[in-house]
Amino acid sequence: MSAIIDKPFTLAGRTYESRLLVGTGKYRDLEETRLAIEASGAEIVTVAVRRTNIGQNKDEPNLLDVISPDKYTILPNTAGCYDATEAVRTCRLARELLDGHKLVKLEVLADQKTLFPNVIETLKAAEVLVKEGFDVMVYTSDDPIIARQLAEMGCIAVMPLAGLIGTGLGICNPYNLRIILEEATVPVLVDAGVGTASDATIAMELGCEAVLMNSAIAHAQNPILMGAAMKHAIIAGRMAYLAGRMPKKLYASASSPLDGLIK
Repeated sequence: MSAIIDKPFTLAGRTYESRLLVGTGKYRDLEETRLAIEASGAEIVTVAVRRTNIGQNKDEPNLLDVISPDKYTILPNTAGCYDATEAVRTCRLARELLDGHKLVKLEVLADQKTLFPNVIETLKAAEVLVKEGFDVMVYTSDDPIIARQLAEMGCIAVMPLAGLIGTGLGICNPYNLRIILEEATVPVLVDAGVGTASDATIAMELGCEAVLMNSAIAHAQNPILMGAAMKHAIIAGRMAYLAGRMPKKLYASASSPLDGLIK
């Protein structure tokens, strides 16, 4: 078998083996969080600063006691923010709590019902954060124009949703994602909508650099087993993308050649 040639997955100057990024919310307890993330093989772990204690509440359990920054890249996110001012303030708090950490995931939500990104406020926050020296990975809609603008603004990765956050509906917008990927000048990661392993594989087969998920693992009946499933799904999808799938055909085509048949 010929060797598979792949470019490394790199963010903010650091290269990662795993192309799976995982969240830390919605688990039953910190021990389940730890075990599921270990099973996933993820190296980047995202943390909702407004909802999770990473040191700001001294009398509460600290997530970083089980998800160590020595082992994982901590990716603070602005989940729960509904305007640019809140999001920028949250990123500044994360930088302070994590000793100058610059890598952040920006998400500014439009409403509590859909959790759809507010792209106007997202653009405002991204502009400020990039100017302040943050390495911004940004949750956005599946609009190729907005994705392009965020990349041009200086965001290091764009993260279009595949479906609404927490729905598990899978890849609802493959055609828009393909346009974003064709135009991409920075890594494109699917963020939101993944429900099971096949969804993650499809995202990778489309050509995404990586996938970020939380609910798909945390809400599974067995989160630890699902974490392991997602690890393999990401690997399989990336390999299939590199291999290049066969073309789809309307009619059947014999698996064995017809020439030289015995008559």
